[in-house]
Amino acid sequence: MEKRKFTRILLKLSGEIFGGSDGYGIDYDAISAVAKNIGKIRKLGIEVAIVNGGGNLFRGRMGSSKGMDEASADYVGMIATIMNSLVLQDALEKIGVATRVLTAIDVNKVAEPYIRRRAIRHMEKGRVVICAGGIGNPCFTTDTAGILRAIELNCEIMLKASNVDGVFDSDPKQNKNAVKYDALSYNEVLQEHLKVLDATAVSLAREKSMPIIVFNYIQDGNLEKIVKGEKVGTLISNKS
Repeated sequence: MEKRKFTRILLKLSGEIFGGSDGYGIDYDAISAVAKNIGKIRKLGIEVAIVNGGGNLFRGRMGSSKGMDEASADYVGMIATIMNSLVLQDALEKIGVATRVLTAIDVNKVAEPYIRRRAIRHMEKGRVVICAGGIGNPCFTTDTAGILRAIELNCEIMLKASNVDGVFDSDPKQNKNAVKYDALSYNEVLQEHLKVLDATAVSLAREKSMPIIVFNYIQDGNLEKIVKGEKVGTLISNKS
């Protein structure tokens, strides 16, 4: 078996990844590429849990900004994450990667309820576990859900997929002179108001010392490089 740095990881995927270059809707080619990268790290023996967003289909804050009840809008957003999870499950199983979707909102016709011990057992058996439906409550982002599930499932790290190379001091898409950070502490992320994750997620990660790597998922091979121990993206931890 090839060298690996981690045994169990939580991969956080944004909804935009499911929408491909447009960032919305369902792009089957983009999802197939995601599945293939996950399949590569499964072949290394890495146990994988996934939390994905649903912004390619619906964003709770957009619904509430249009006058929709905030809690109701958030629930619709959670259902969007379940839709993405089922599409990703299909793509993974088409390439022979056993996958289970566990949801914080009961949809027992298509997925299992999220039960911590069940999720861990699935991973121990070599199955990818997709944790859908956020945490099942409004007012929390899927970044926070990602950190929470990483902690619950005894993951060693959360890998947050992004469309840029890591965390920068300003938006690299708007500022060509933006400076990339190789490493940051949780406190630096909070104090500098860096928008890579919401403050609740960062605070929870700091409390439980859950490290995070923010990396460019679009660049093929980055996920495999990280789990093998290569320096990719930006590491957020207790030490900068």
